[in-house]
This record gives sequence, structure tokens and C-alpha cells, in this order.
Amino acid sequence: MLDFLNQRRTIRKYSNEPIPNQLMTELLQAAAQSSNTGNMQAYSVVVTSNVDIKNQLAPAHFNQPMVKAAPAVLTFCADFNRFSQWCQLRNASPGYDNFQSFMASAIDALIFAQTFAVAAESQGLGICYLGTTTYNAGEIIDALQLPKLVVPVTTITVGYPDETPKLTDRLPLEAVVHYEMYHDYSPKDIDNLYAEKENSDFYKNFVAENNKETLAQVFTDVRYSRKNNEFFSDRFINVLQQQGFM
Repeated sequence: MLDFLNQRRTIRKYSNEPIPNQLMTELLQAAAQSSNTGNMQAYSVVVTSNVDIKNQLAPAHFNQPMVKAAPAVLTFCADFNRFSQWCQLRNASPGYDNFQSFMASAIDALIFAQTFAVAAESQGLGICYLGTTTYNAGEIIDALQLPKLVVPVTTITVGYPDETPKLTDRLPLEAVVHYEMYHDYSPKDIDNLYAEKENSDFYKNFVAENNKETLAQVFTDVRYSRKNNEFFSDRFINVLQQQGFM
């Protein structure tokens, strides 16, 4: 299992081979065994294989090719709709229309999604997470007809791989692991932790292509700028209000 996890790759190109329905069901059943808050399972997933619906979803994901090309697109949602309806039908008063409940259900949805991802990869499938889900959650809500108290938090495309990309680089483990308590970084620590990434030919080219002085500037000025972060933050807060979580 450790060897398997250490060799995982994000897959963005898929073959035309469909995913058997039985396999998809087995993967989802395995993922449903994931840990979750209070065993409420306050999450849901919409499995989309229909071409027309994938076409509707594609613009929300900035028309990334794998949305239309993948045999299945799975949209994982924070979902207190079902549980709240159950409470109301059992003479109980649900109090889950708030930010704390959204956070709990969003975390559980992400755990569910990651368990599905590992299960899928263990069966020879490839997956790609789409970080665009929260950027354009409103459009996804419309396309998938999500009711109140249901908010999409992540999307996974899945299918049989039609590529074998290189392993994606990762920071040294000491960059992300702290023992006993958090130990803040000195400037020297930062230099050491990012040295390999900054000195690789791939990222040097990345900097040059974007006409920047440093790799950090590519992230702050181009890929994830303050302007964009604040814009999509406002949009997502509006979605949470619209869907009844704030």
C-alpha cells in the first residue's frame, strides 16, 4: 500500500473504456465507510456520465478537457438537506443551517472523496481533482439542481488512464510535519525547503514563461492572486448564503 501511494499520479487523459457500473458501485460503497462527523454522513456525491450534463458542467470548470473526456465526473457535496429532512419527519428540530455545520459536512465530503479516489486508483483507474468547484459553485448548483443545504466542495474526474505522467514533485516531509507542536520556519528553513523546487528546470521555465523574477511571484501574481482569491471568496460566501448555511 505504501509503495502504491508513493507512486500515485494525477491523470488528466482517459481512454474511451467505460467504468463498469458494478465497479463504480463497489468504489462508492467502500468510500461510504469513511469516517464522518457523528455518523450523520452529511455529504452526497453526484455521479455524472451523461454527455449533455458534462457539457453543462464544463464551463464551471473553465472548460478543462478532462471534464468532457472522462467517463465519469463526480461532484462531492456538503449536504445537510437529507439529514435535516429526516430530523423534521421525526419530530426533531434541525439546527444545521450555519457555518459550523457547513464546515463539518464539507470536511466529511472531502474525506469521502479522498477515500473514493484511493479506492479507484487501487482498481487501475486514474483521477484528477478539480479545484474549480468552489470557484463556480453557483453554476454547478444550477447544472446539478442542488437544493438548499447542499453545496459542492470538490470534483473528481475518473476513468482508465491514457497517459503515464511523471510523478509530481513534493516538498520535503519536514516542510509539512511538526512533532508535538508547531515549529515556525526561519528564513534559512524556507530557503532549504524550497531549494529543490526553485532550482528545478521545470519551475525555472515556469518562471521565465510567466515573465517573473521568482517562482513565488508566479503564485502570488498569476496563479492565485489576491484579486482572484477575494473575488471567488465573495462568490462562495454568496453561495453559502443562498444555500442556507449562513
